[in-house]
Amino acid sequence: MKITSFRRTAACLGLVLLAELAVAPAWSAERGPLRRASLVQPAEAEARVIVKFKADSTMMRALAANPNAARPLQAQALSSRLGLQLSDGHALGARTQVLTAKGIGSRELAARLSAQSDVEYAEVDERVRAFAAPNDPRYLTSPSPAAGQWYLRAPNATLVSAVNAEAAWDITTGRSAVVVAVLDTGVRRDHPDLAGKLLPGYDFIANPLNANDGDGRDSDPSDPGDWVEAADVGVVTGCTNEDIGDSIWHGTQTAGLIGAATNNSAGMAGIGRDVMVLPVRVLGKCGGLSSDIQAAMLWSAGLTISGVPANPNPAKVINMSLGSSSTTCSQSYQDAVNAVLAAGVVVVAAAGNEGLAVGSPANCTGVIGVAGVRHTGTKVGYSNLGDKVSISAPAGNCFNSAGACLYPLLTTSNSGSRGPVANTYTDGTNDLTLGTSFSAPLVAGTAALMISANSSLTPAHVLAALRSTARSFPATSAAACTIPTSTAQNNECNCTTSTCGAGLLDAGAAVAAVGSLWATINVAPAYPLAGRNVALAGSASTVNGSAAVSTYSWQILSGDAAFSGRVDQPSATVIPSAAGSVVVRLTVTDGSGRSAVSATTLSVSGAPVAAIALTPTSPTVGQTVALDGSNSETSPTGSLTISNYMWTITGGGGSGSFVGATNAETASLLTSAAGNLTVTLTVTDSANQQSTTSARITVGAGLGTPVPPVPASSSGGGGGGGALNLEWLLTLIASTVALSLASRRQRRAARLR
Repeated sequence: MKITSFRRTAACLGLVLLAELAVAPAWSAERGPLRRASLVQPAEAEARVIVKFKADSTMMRALAANPNAARPLQAQALSSRLGLQLSDGHALGARTQVLTAKGIGSRELAARLSAQSDVEYAEVDERVRAFAAPNDPRYLTSPSPAAGQWYLRAPNATLVSAVNAEAAWDITTGRSAVVVAVLDTGVRRDHPDLAGKLLPGYDFIANPLNANDGDGRDSDPSDPGDWVEAADVGVVTGCTNEDIGDSIWHGTQTAGLIGAATNNSAGMAGIGRDVMVLPVRVLGKCGGLSSDIQAAMLWSAGLTISGVPANPNPAKVINMSLGSSSTTCSQSYQDAVNAVLAAGVVVVAAAGNEGLAVGSPANCTGVIGVAGVRHTGTKVGYSNLGDKVSISAPAGNCFNSAGACLYPLLTTSNSGSRGPVANTYTDGTNDLTLGTSFSAPLVAGTAALMISANSSLTPAHVLAALRSTARSFPATSAAACTIPTSTAQNNECNCTTSTCGAGLLDAGAAVAAVGSLWATINVAPAYPLAGRNVALAGSASTVNGSAAVSTYSWQILSGDAAFSGRVDQPSATVIPSAAGSVVVRLTVTDGSGRSAVSATTLSVSGAPVAAIALTPTSPTVGQTVALDGSNSETSPTGSLTISNYMWTITGGGGSGSFVGATNAETASLLTSAAGNLTVTLTVTDSANQQSTTSARITVGAGLGTPVPPVPASSSGGGGGGGALNLEWLLTLIASTVALSLASRRQRRAARLR
């Protein structure tokens, strides 16, 4: 996804999560996406923040009480609180909106809004960029890879990563009722190979200058071109000198890979063949905004977006060949993904083109993140990688350092360097299509074929079938890919299941797996815990027709876990032994010997970790010590939270006592005597798991302060410390007065000398 800066040189912008406009890789034998988006962000003309309000907040209660209020419009209320002039932007949901302001940075505004009691979260509205056997003649020329569609063929010793589309087409060529939404730069509706394959769609780009079509959001998703010239820098939001270049026609290219008219004796074949494409424009000059993209995701799935007409053709699959370099999925993106998945819509996103960790939104939970491989099945140098990748597919590679590129991905395009001119096809010379932006549409088109073959599939079914039918990665002389770091892995490497997903996309096997028999795994609890039973149920596995599931077989593919009991029944019990990921597979077989496989990943949570911070770390008598447990953490897997804090004094109770509550994230301790005391914090998470840690505090006597005796009646021990009483207080006052008088006599004597 070249979301960071569109691949403008007409040659290779495969748009994927991180900037398909990536610079040509450093190795000499393989070319990649031509341009890298600027890593330096231009100065902000205004701050833009996505804000979600708490459901029970005063603001939301006021909105619910007003029947004429269709969406949150809270700029005015928040302006008076923050002392800023805020403006309302588009709504993303009943509790989510964009807010803008001038004279403050986006990150600072997000931080200030996050501190408001009404706000669930506030995030920067990031700019995203593109990553950049039918009778169709360009399909028939596949034996010449530079001119044909080698990537759709059956795999062989040379074309190891070809996706085996013909085997899928033997089962189904897709159904027009199955819609794939292409969230991208828009499309050229007049391209002959897209004629009759495009639904009306929508343009979600709110800023007219970025949209480059004279207005903001509208019902026309046509791509007017996204060229950038020097005059745009500093004028069009987000544009830098690195963006200067020609139009890339990225949306037309991804749409063609998915749904080009096929078997029409003209042009090329789309992997989805008879499925329909819904063009949704979210990327214009210099990328697009996360808020526009998230709104487009919801609308594509048939959900309501304020101010936008309802989508009459909801998608079953969403393809996003775009992304940002953020290595963590933001909460606003995850909210959008969760809503789309709940609507039964599959989400596919490109992994990115920088050789680093997968960017957002491909790294969001539930998204099918797609990495790119060469024709030989090894990772193409520029592709991002890591454990957020679900599967790999051809991304295009040149293999040769000079001359026509040998293995690009041919697709629909346009020859205009600014606005549209003649409709064309990409090739190995003048207009290359390289990048994970083009891997993702092959997976999205396959998902559409799977749903065409079996309309009952859920997004989880689709992901499980894609993973379980993926072909193994080949072993070559290249080095093994490694877990991503801050240093780019921009050379060819041998994929592993921890770096490039489950394997190589096999469209034929995936469609066959769901055509009449499929395996389903249900997990309880949804967020398993280390050392506790996890119930696996396969009874929802289904057979179409008269046959029935006759055998079940459970396996642990990876992770620290073991089964408890039988593994040949409809249900099984597994016990994870440690926090981390555990992959479990179920194989079901019907009476005729047909089998289906499903796999699921258990995100196992361990116990929380308690942590104490002290201020000051070396107090003196009479000082208050601030105790902070906010650095305590839950297990990084699952969705657990810390539900309870409990502070106690477990040693030296006569040296201090708590002031105020002891069941909150923070507590206060008043020191009363010199000596050592021990403070203990116990945290409990939402799964009732606990962790305890202690901190030893040494209380000093202070400068010249006599240490009063601790009255025998003072209470000590765990739980409350020694309580201050009248006897102790009088002793302290007397000693302080005595010290003051002695000091005064000393100063007077010194003056007399």
